[in-house]
Amino acid sequence: MFENTQKLLATMMLAVVAVGVTTSIVVFGLLSSSRSVQSFGTVKAVNIAVYWDSNCKNATSTINWGMLSPGEIKNVTIYLRNEGNVALRLNLTTQNWSPLNASNYIKLVWNREGQTIYAGSVITATLTLSISQGIVGITNFSFDITLSGTES
Repeated sequence: MFENTQKLLATMMLAVVAVGVTTSIVVFGLLSSSRSVQSFGTVKAVNIAVYWDSNCKNATSTINWGMLSPGEIKNVTIYLRNEGNVALRLNLTTQNWSPLNASNYIKLVWNREGQTIYAGSVITATLTLSISQGIVGITNFSFDITLSGTES
């Protein structure tokens, strides 16, 4: 009988522990909570595209200046579209001149330096290439033009 009492007592204790654990799980389950919160933001897209036409149908990435003579000035009209979503202040730079000394005799300027182009808008730009009267030893040349925009 003593053994049966011990077994009964052990079974009851296990039952009490099991109820306590279940109650703890339920209580902790009731006390914990989670919530989903939406997140959104705006991404700044800075992008200038270059076209030959005001409708922005004919994109370009090269300009062929053709045959030029010493002292000659040549203008090329292009159209710039701000394809981003912020206003940009425009800048033109040149690099990778070939031959290296060509930049001593050939100059490129434009009429849009420092001007602002608004998101989604299209503006006309005139590039002006000037060949020095004193150019010597250069029969062919090439260089890269970089049109960039800084958020304004």
